[in-house]
Amino acid sequence: MRDAAINLRALPEQRDLIDHAANLLGKNRSDFMLEAACDRAQAVVLDQVFFSLDADKFNQFTALLDAPLSPNVGLERLMAVKAPWDTGAA
Repeated sequence: MRDAAINLRALPEQRDLIDHAANLLGKNRSDFMLEAACDRAQAVVLDQVFFSLDADKFNQFTALLDAPLSPNVGLERLMAVKAPWDTGAA
């Protein structure tokens, strides 16, 4: 059972457009808007964690991941810094 409310304001022409699209799909406004919002939310989330590559680009990507690391003086210097919480006593 859906019991969490989501309220928003729209211009009359926006409401009318949404109602028209919902009617074309045989849905009510709430169902149409909830489905559209969830579809968009999933796309945004997936865009942050998933990307698609063709076979050639995938091979280039995995080659970069598998390649040996190049020297990084800045990273080596950072890793040599003693952490403030590391007192050395065990």
